[in-house]
Amino acid sequence: MTSENKNMEHEMPKPNPDLKTLSPLIGTWKVSGETHGEITYEWMEGGFFIIQKIELESHGQIIKGIEIIGHEQDFQSEPSKEIKSRYFDNSGNTFSYVYERKGDQLTIWFGEKGSPAYCSAKFSEDGNTLSGAWIYPGGGGYTYTASKIDK
Repeated sequence: MTSENKNMEHEMPKPNPDLKTLSPLIGTWKVSGETHGEITYEWMEGGFFIIQKIELESHGQIIKGIEIIGHEQDFQSEPSKEIKSRYFDNSGNTFSYVYERKGDQLTIWFGEKGSPAYCSAKFSEDGNTLSGAWIYPGGGGYTYTASKIDK
């Protein structure tokens, strides 16, 4: 093994810096509107992923779930260009999303980027409120407001 290979072997990977664009989400949020409850975002140790925990009520149904947000990376391959996530809930649902933040705008696409099902939300100037709507094909969806209650 050459000394160059040895150095590469011991080099620790670093999180993709674009994941930091989602830092304003970190904390606990009180969600109000047609869907209401609490959502908490926290960094997973190492900084490669954000863990989202949800407890919401929507149309009389209690939804408890987790979502892992970050870059997908298969063994010995490069990380995905997009910030992706996988969501799991108490009804057995498993969904995939793509996250993108530009300025005060947060977009979350259901499945793949550009999907007709997506969330469009905007952070307030102080970053303590996130107002948005989930848009579904055929005219469905809902609006919400989330207020940060714990940073």
